[in-house]
Parts: sequence; structure tokens; C-alpha cells
Amino acid sequence: MSIKQTRVKELLIDLKKTKVLIVGDLILDQFIWGDVSRISPEAPVPVVLVERESFMPGGAANVAYNVSAMGGRPGVSGVIGKDEWGKVLKSELSAKKVDTKGVVIDPARHTSLKTRIVARHQQVVRVDREELEGVNKKISSKIIQYFKRQINTIQAVIIEDYGKGVINPYLIKEIINIARKKNIIVTVDPKEEHFSYYRGVTCITPNQNEAGKAVGIKITDNKSLMLAGKKLLKKLNAKAVLITRGEHGMCLFEKGEKPMHIPTQAKEVFDVSGAGDTVIATFTLALASGATFLEAAHISNYAAGVVVEKFGTGTCSQKELIEKLD
Repeated sequence: MSIKQTRVKELLIDLKKTKVLIVGDLILDQFIWGDVSRISPEAPVPVVLVERESFMPGGAANVAYNVSAMGGRPGVSGVIGKDEWGKVLKSELSAKKVDTKGVVIDPARHTSLKTRIVARHQQVVRVDREELEGVNKKISSKIIQYFKRQINTIQAVIIEDYGKGVINPYLIKEIINIARKKNIIVTVDPKEEHFSYYRGVTCITPNQNEAGKAVGIKITDNKSLMLAGKKLLKKLNAKAVLITRGEHGMCLFEKGEKPMHIPTQAKEVFDVSGAGDTVIATFTLALASGATFLEAAHISNYAAGVVVEKFGTGTCSQKELIEKLD
């Protein structure tokens, strides 16, 4: 089964009314673009002559950007430092129509920054500047209070866990409890070490490696995939588990339903950066707009097919999605 273009268009109509809050690790992606014409005499490394630089939202911020690009109404809640990179990140988000009122500034932390040096469309090196220590309870409480204030205006919340310190058991438990009372969708893009945090969410979107490790099963074939997916669904008491499988597409496990394989829609994979962000953003947005789990999985699969054919962390627009369906 695939999804008809007419059904996708029906769902897209309501996206401008759909508000999604993304809670998680905010990252700023910096790209330094240049050219290489020689090797350094100091070491066998290329010398990059810098021509320009650009910035993009990363981590939970990139998920919010994906929601905005698809036509939804995103808001973010996470932590940045009281530094120049934090200001740049908030500015980039605002320019992309993302509500940043839920962003907490912690003077004791630095804004997470990933710097990619690119020469002739080839990434030469990536430099990460980040803090992995967990945020304190005061910061978590501020995020929870913001979530409470937003609960009557949102249709879904995405937990974006990059393991940079924002997501912790206290925060997740409070969000799930509050969301359940209001019948709000909760989806999670997980961190491998944190699966014990996510019990009770609506849906989780691990990649194949993460899903296998979460239940102690090495996924090598269809049999082990079926076993791992069903076990994870039961372990988390979730309504659905969507396992992404790279060039093999996706597999959806839904309570009371037969597992469904969804083949990849990418014609050519140029860069997988941010593909997981596109999947969780589009999948959640579709669910919040009235799609079934299977419909949402198909739509997010097409969106991911658009993004992996681009260089760098990209997004998929409504127009690009419809063209992909064609």
C-alpha cells in the first residue's frame, strides 16, 4: 500500500493550523565554505581558502525548521548559552518562522556548535563544541512550565534527544503525563542510551541500529527486524514504532496491526545529514493533522527521500513533497 497524492493534499491543507512544540537539544550548524588548491607544508592536510560562511539550525532546532518548511507552526523549547552563537541560533530560527519563546538561556553553558568545513562540496572536517553535562532541575522546570502554558494551543510535542544534556527522566515523565491528560501526541527521536526514559510515548522513530540495541537484538534480516520491532513496541507501551532503515526504507510497527515495510523513495542519496529530523518532523506533523500512522509513515518517507538528495542538513517543502509523489 502507498498513499495517494489526493490524500496528501487533503492533509496538507490543515498544516497551517497545526502547531507542534519541539523539546530537546538545540544546536547551531556552521558551514565554512571554501576551495582547496594545495596541501599544507606543515602536515599532509588540505589548505582551505575560506570564501564564505553560513548557519543553519541543528538538532531540535532543525526539526522545528523542518516543521516550518512543511507549512506547520513550530515552537522550540531547549537551552542555549548566553553567547554569540546562541543569538545567531535564535535569529536563524526566527527568520524561519519558528517560535523561540520557549528557549531558556543558561549563562553557565555554551551553545552547542557544529562547524563543518566544506571544500568543493566535500566536507573536509567537522569540529564540535558542546557540553554533554545534564541541565539542572531548575532549567528542566522552566521547560516544563513553558510546556504547560502551551498545552492548550499545540497538537503534538516532539522529543528530540541528541544526548546534549536537555532530555532527562524527570523532564520526559512530566511531559508525557501532561500530554496524556490532554490527549496530545508525543513522538520521540531517541538517543540510544535513553530508551528507558520513553515509556508511554505515542510513537518513537529509532534507526535500525538504535532499535536493535534497545532490545538486545542484532537486526540482520527480516526475522530479527520483526522480533526487535514487536519487542520494542511492547517494552515502551507505545502506540507505534517506526524503524528507519536507510536504503531499505522503513518498517512500521503499530499496536494491533501487521508490521508494514515501506521502501525508500530516494533516487540518489547525496547526504543523509538531517534525514532523521525530517522523518520525525513530517511524521508528527502528519499525525497531528489527522493522518493514520501508516499514512504519516509514507509521507515522512517521501520527505526523507527529498532531503537525502540535497547537500547538508536540508528540509522538504510541501511543493517538493508533491513533486516527489508525482
